[in-house]
Amino acid sequence: MAEFEPDILAEGLDVVFCGLNYAASAVEDGYHFSHRNNRFWPVLCLAGFTDVRLQPADQRRLLGYGCGVTAVVQRPTRAASEVSPGEFRRARPEFEAKIRRYAPRAIAFLGKRALASMLGVSDVGWGRYVPGFAGADAWVLPNPSGL
Repeated sequence: MAEFEPDILAEGLDVVFCGLNYAASAVEDGYHFSHRNNRFWPVLCLAGFTDVRLQPADQRRLLGYGCGVTAVVQRPTRAASEVSPGEFRRARPEFEAKIRRYAPRAIAFLGKRALASMLGVSDVGWGRYVPGFAGADAWVLPNPSGL
């Protein structure tokens, strides 16, 4: 089993895909989006971010495509619903500093809950989030989790 890397990041990436938090199954497997029902890897290829369908074990190859992966909350859970809005708000300063430090062109939030909670609003729209986040263009995309 591979040791789990919480962040697959480098400075100046084109896009960083941001989950709510780490899935316990991903931490156990050693790879992001490793659950068989998660659609992240096929969608990444279908959307044109990669020219081949990567597997979870290929996660470090994302960097060569100008992509990275992180999460707002560093605590792994079995279900994302275990993370409270307050936990997202408390995670914001450190998370925002991380995004500023790595300075991607864009950040893609996988789901609405983390961004809405960090902003203290009840909802955010799908698509481009015009104010951006931490100096990067921001997008709100559906969560690829198969749950």
